[in-house]
Amino acid sequence: MATTPDTDALPPDADNSPPRPSDSYVQSFARGLEVIRSFSAEAPQQTLTEVAARSGLTRAGARRILLTLQTLGYVETDGRQFRLSPRILDLGFAYLSSMPIWNLAEPVMEGLVDRVKESCSAAVLEGSDIVYVLRVPTHKIMRITLGVGTRLPAYCTSMGRILLGGLPDEEIVRRLQASARDARTRHTVTEIDELLTKVRQARDQGWCLVDQELEEGLISMAAPIVNRSGRVIAALNISGQANRTSAFDMQDRMLPHLLQSAQTISRMVSQPRG
Repeated sequence: MATTPDTDALPPDADNSPPRPSDSYVQSFARGLEVIRSFSAEAPQQTLTEVAARSGLTRAGARRILLTLQTLGYVETDGRQFRLSPRILDLGFAYLSSMPIWNLAEPVMEGLVDRVKESCSAAVLEGSDIVYVLRVPTHKIMRITLGVGTRLPAYCTSMGRILLGGLPDEEIVRRLQASARDARTRHTVTEIDELLTKVRQARDQGWCLVDQELEEGLISMAAPIVNRSGRVIAALNISGQANRTSAFDMQDRMLPHLLQSAQTISRMVSQPRG
């Protein structure tokens, strides 16, 4: 009996790489996303001219997109300054709600925070950055404001090195090359060969500790969250202050709890649902 082809299905040899601009590329949609991404902690409010400059659009193009986003409720304005509205959170929550893993992970992370008395976060890899998808704080330890959606460079973060470790070496190098790799502190490793060695070490030992490379005084330790096939899909970390907890003490006292929590979440992810 003949079957009707599934026109929505990807061909067998399709991969997950970003599509190149083509007939199926909606340029106006891409430009709308650039306008949304132009807003940040450094630019929470912008004029039309600033939005156009930061998104690489003409004033006329930026204006059309801003007015469209305003009509849809994603942008607010006082007539001169534009800012994102709280409704923009719906876009991020759509991702979180579509991934049951984070509903499962949160109580495990809360239990970890109770045991180690340090903040706990989960992140995924996007390009050469990590993106926070869940955070359970205990104390404010960073000048950087952390929350869901926060982006940090992968090369100098414990979760970043764990997530990079889930990739083939040639892909790790490509992503490191795409990163600015600034020396954020006097401890920051920036050379690609040394970074690749550290990523490989994290991959081999199943955890990673980064001592004051992202910010002076900040120590973080991460472990992978893996799916049923063993692929690294996220990373879990705990962070502490160097003046309160040394790197040795964190590894000695907290690593077993971190590994146990990461393994618990990984088992949850791997359980069949239905």
